[in-house]
Amino acid sequence: MDSEQWRLEFNKDGVKIFTMHFPGSDFKAFKAETVLNTPLRSILAVMADPASCMKWVHGCIASEEVERGSFNKRYAYSVNDLPWPVRDRDYVLEISTQRDPSTQEVTMDMYAVDDKVPEKDQYVRVHQQETHYLFQPQGESQTRMTWLQHTEPAGAIPSWLVNSLIVDIPYKSMRALEKLANSDPYRNARIQYDDAGNVVAVETKVEQ
Repeated sequence: MDSEQWRLEFNKDGVKIFTMHFPGSDFKAFKAETVLNTPLRSILAVMADPASCMKWVHGCIASEEVERGSFNKRYAYSVNDLPWPVRDRDYVLEISTQRDPSTQEVTMDMYAVDDKVPEKDQYVRVHQQETHYLFQPQGESQTRMTWLQHTEPAGAIPSWLVNSLIVDIPYKSMRALEKLANSDPYRNARIQYDDAGNVVAVETKVEQ
């Protein structure tokens, strides 16, 4: 989704949100940028916790780990709430994480996958979705976050409804992520690396 066609839609509280028409789709993609007042280790601790989705991603009402794997490649199941009478959407994401040892930047790439969780009658399964996070440490206490996403929500749903949520989702989520990452147990997280500098685990600890 690297494109010169991004259009600035929102700029408030240090959060900038851009949108673009995604090729072959009625649903727009978005790119959100901000600097979070929390260290990278705390953000990664949130990302490592599959249940945290419900605490910071706007509209996420259920989330769980599907397969226990490494931090660098794992699967998670989530449900997104949509306004009545539209049925809620669920999806399974393959999550791949990479770290650049020279810059300490961390990227997370998430794609919807099939055949990991049986479809459920009460939800419409999303089969096409991609999300990309880029986390860039800014000193010891701040992290620049860039969030790109495009979703084909499947089923009968008007494009104007989905496109109307494009600003709310990243803006409210980023503000919630900053608050959550600065709370127990995430703020005291420790990151474990392998010899190549890849993140292999994130440990959290509640203050006594």
